[in-house]
Amino acid sequence: MNDDPKMRVRKAARLSVAPMMDWTDSHCRVFHRLMSRETLLYTEMVTAPALVRGGATHLLDFEPAEHPVAVQLGGSDPAELAEATRMAVDRGYDEVNLNVGCPSDRVQSGTFGAVLMRDPDLVARCCAAMIAAAGDVEVTVKCRIGVDDQDPEVVLPDFLDRVADAGVGRFIIHARKAWLAGLSPKENRDIPPLDYDLVHRMKSTRPDLHLSINGGIASLDAAEAQLAAGMDGVMIGRAAYHDPAGILMQADSRIFGRADPMDDPVAVAQAMKPHITRHLEDGGKLAQVTRHMLGLFAGRPGARHWRRVLSENAHKAEADASLIDEAMAVLA
Repeated sequence: MNDDPKMRVRKAARLSVAPMMDWTDSHCRVFHRLMSRETLLYTEMVTAPALVRGGATHLLDFEPAEHPVAVQLGGSDPAELAEATRMAVDRGYDEVNLNVGCPSDRVQSGTFGAVLMRDPDLVARCCAAMIAAAGDVEVTVKCRIGVDDQDPEVVLPDFLDRVADAGVGRFIIHARKAWLAGLSPKENRDIPPLDYDLVHRMKSTRPDLHLSINGGIASLDAAEAQLAAGMDGVMIGRAAYHDPAGILMQADSRIFGRADPMDDPVAVAQAMKPHITRHLEDGGKLAQVTRHMLGLFAGRPGARHWRRVLSENAHKAEADASLIDEAMAVLA
């Protein structure tokens, strides 16, 4: 077994589930981990100011079962990002990722996310500070191929080279531009055209960098095709959330050559019940967990019944883990 923590996480990065705001919280990651032991999981973006100035350290909470798990940070101040990195490393995260891809107005106003594609030297300084604080934990960057009127053919290679010179060896590239004015974050995930070929060229011309590709990849077949094309890793976002069994349940065997932990969504639902019970005992609400499970039976008979029972009842004060059995009544 390789004891190098960076190499272990790089192996997990052959397939990862994207950081998604309001979606990939700890409950979601515990759920996804039941279906894949190998896939790298990411937190939602956590802003460095919230951690360092706001004291919101609860945003770093995660369950030991979630490993391998990476935290994504947002920010643009090197010293603040370094301190947030130290906090994340102390919590035990396997990777610290810098967000240089989110196009939302809220992120732009904080001068981080995709707007940083315009300032690769600042990104390099941020990453150098984070690397100095991270010790044995790898610092990575998730970026776009450019923003607004930038020419990705010019901007992306320059960005990668400058940030790599600061010590970053692994990037996740969302193969679309981000339009910072005129498109919503949702539209930025769909409207700008994908340019997989450009990302593939970055890998072929920079073989020493570990490059993962992100954007529009919605199946394991598509992920395998990207790996066969030479990419080091593939990051899947919404498809892994809306059809988790379809993406994750065969990921370990098909992507990693390991045994799949579960082959039945019913077993996955049952396996979530102890986590649900602990969450309720701690004062949580059932819907905080089950909202991530609505797509478990996507495309299967009874999926509509499953979604309806959970959606209509999980918010009720008396709702508990027995609702899982009720929702599966037509599935088991």
